[in-house]
Amino acid sequence: MTKLSNKVIVITGSTQGIGKAIADACGKAGAKLVICSRNNEHVNEALRYFKEKNYPVSGMVADVSQTEDLKKLKDHALEQWGHFDVWINNAGVSTGYRLLEHVPDEDLRKIVDINLTATLLACKMIIPYFKQQGSGILINMSGRGGHGDHAAFMVPYTATKAAITTLTQSLAKENADHPLSIHSVVPGMIDTGFFDSVETDEAGRRDMKSLPWVMQAFGFSPEEVGHFFVRIVAQQPGKKTGHNYSMLKGFRLLRGILMISWFKIRGKI
Repeated sequence: MTKLSNKVIVITGSTQGIGKAIADACGKAGAKLVICSRNNEHVNEALRYFKEKNYPVSGMVADVSQTEDLKKLKDHALEQWGHFDVWINNAGVSTGYRLLEHVPDEDLRKIVDINLTATLLACKMIIPYFKQQGSGILINMSGRGGHGDHAAFMVPYTATKAAITTLTQSLAKENADHPLSIHSVVPGMIDTGFFDSVETDEAGRRDMKSLPWVMQAFGFSPEEVGHFFVRIVAQQPGKKTGHNYSMLKGFRLLRGILMISWFKIRGKI
C-alpha cells in the first residue's frame, strides 16, 4: 500500500504548473485524482498524461470563481469516487510584474475573483461537506505575501496571498472542534516559466534583471512542491490545523541568503 492509497484528492487549477506537479506527486503516491482547469484542451491533455501513468483520475472544465462551477466540480468528484478526502485550492493568476498604476481595472477584479473569492467560495462549500463526512483536509495555496512580506511590482498578487493566509487561519480556528485540517502553503519561488511570458512595464523589466539569480538562490522545482504536498495530505485530519506551511526555511533559506550575498559581491544583483 502506497502513502496515499484510498485517498481522493481534488486539486483546482491542476492541468499545468504547480497544480499539475501536485497532482502528479499525489497520483504517484497512490491517490485518486480530480483535476480541473478553465481550458478544455488543457484538461484533456492532463487527463491523457495522468492516464498514461495509470493514475486513477477524472477531470472537468471549471471556472472556480463561479459558484455553479465549484458545485459541479464537487458533484463530479462524488459521482466518480463516492467521496473525497482532500480539497486543494490551487488555482490562481497574476497581474504580471508592473506598477499598480499600470494594471487595468479588469485585471484587478480578475485576480481577486480567482485568487481570493474563489477560495472563499470553495471553503464555504467544502467545510460543511467535511464536517458531515467526519474528516477532511483543506489546503489553500498562498504565495508571495503569505508571510506578510512585500513584493514590489506584484502588489495585487501579494495582497490576495496575504489574505489567503489570514482567512485560512481564521477558518481553522472557527472549525477547531471538528476533525478537520485547514492549512495554507507558501511554496516559494517556483520555476514554472512564469517570468518568461509575464506582462511587465519599464520599471518591472528593470527589476526583473535580478530574478534569475534570485530564482537560483531561493527557487524550487514543481516536483519538489508536489512532494511537499504529499507529506501534508498524508497527515491524519484534525491532528493539527491552521498551519501556514513554508518550503523556504532552515538550510534552504540560509543557503539562499548566502548565495544572494555572493551574487551581490560579484555584481550580479
